[in-house]
Amino acid sequence: MGIRKKSNKNPPVLSHEFIIQNHADIVSCVAMLFLLGLMFEITSKIAVLFITVQYNPVDFQCSEETAVNYFHHGLKDMATIFFYMLVAIIMHAIIQEYVLDKINRKMHFSKTKHSKFNESGQLSAFYLFSCAWGASILFSENILSNPVSLWEGYPHTLMLFQMKFYYICQLGYWLHALPELYFQKIKKEDIPRQLVYISLYLVHIAGAYILNLNRLGLVLLVLHYFVELLFHLSRIIYFSNEERQAGFGVWAVLFVLARLLTLSLSVLTVGFGLAGAEQQGLSLSEGNFNVLFIRVTVLAAICTSQAFMMWKFINFQLRRWREHAQTTAIKKKSSSAKGKSRKGQRASSICLHSH
Repeated sequence: MGIRKKSNKNPPVLSHEFIIQNHADIVSCVAMLFLLGLMFEITSKIAVLFITVQYNPVDFQCSEETAVNYFHHGLKDMATIFFYMLVAIIMHAIIQEYVLDKINRKMHFSKTKHSKFNESGQLSAFYLFSCAWGASILFSENILSNPVSLWEGYPHTLMLFQMKFYYICQLGYWLHALPELYFQKIKKEDIPRQLVYISLYLVHIAGAYILNLNRLGLVLLVLHYFVELLFHLSRIIYFSNEERQAGFGVWAVLFVLARLLTLSLSVLTVGFGLAGAEQQGLSLSEGNFNVLFIRVTVLAAICTSQAFMMWKFINFQLRRWREHAQTTAIKKKSSSAKGKSRKGQRASSICLHSH
């Protein structure tokens, strides 16, 4: 599939510029190798590890009432995550070339707005898809109507296909964001900020997946993604028309509420629900991590990340208020200067008429 950025120059083969310009084609070829591997008996077993979801235990595969497949996690998931990381890189390139680049050509953004618009465009598409998919899983498993299920029956070692595949795709997406820093030529001063929030996503999603807190993790992800989706949509609207800033006000209120709800659900599930659960102790074979040290570590990680996000949010709001105050002050000065010039013109015209 040809996903190349048009350029008059032909960079040397295997040079940095060549890899950056053609990275989607290169990754597509690698992904096709795995798909072709399914066609041959010798390589099919290896290809299946990368393409299909692993760990479907026969003992728990079907029940007479529901007849659904259940899965658990393991080391083989790393191969599947790698393949869907490649898929995420391809999808990133498709959205960039066939949607965002066309809008950028029409809008004629500055370099700063161009990079921010691309970031918001990519994340808006991902957050919208992930939020809708996660919400459908929550409703299908009746997690929202039965909040006790967040901790009841822990450890939740068995997952439905949709739940496990959701986590595989989430980890694949946020891992793909690391090579995209190179492919998208991100500025050096922006790389530390990008690495921080990519690492936060990977640590929290992988932690919920490995510690069998997949239900709590799914609820918190959908909640967080919904608020982030609103922010990036508001930023896209702001870039199209700088007078449209109402979305940021709604996002600010929902952001604070989301942080409070995240802390409340985490403390309720980990601090009270798991603390009073019947199965206590550490057992890697059973997937049970319900011990005091791990519970405190999980709560500390969530509280720290929420505090960090609130700190960034407060700095963002203060910066916006300062910029707004500066623009209003400049407008007042310009309007007062215009008023003085008009008065001067009137006075001079009066003097001329009197003479």
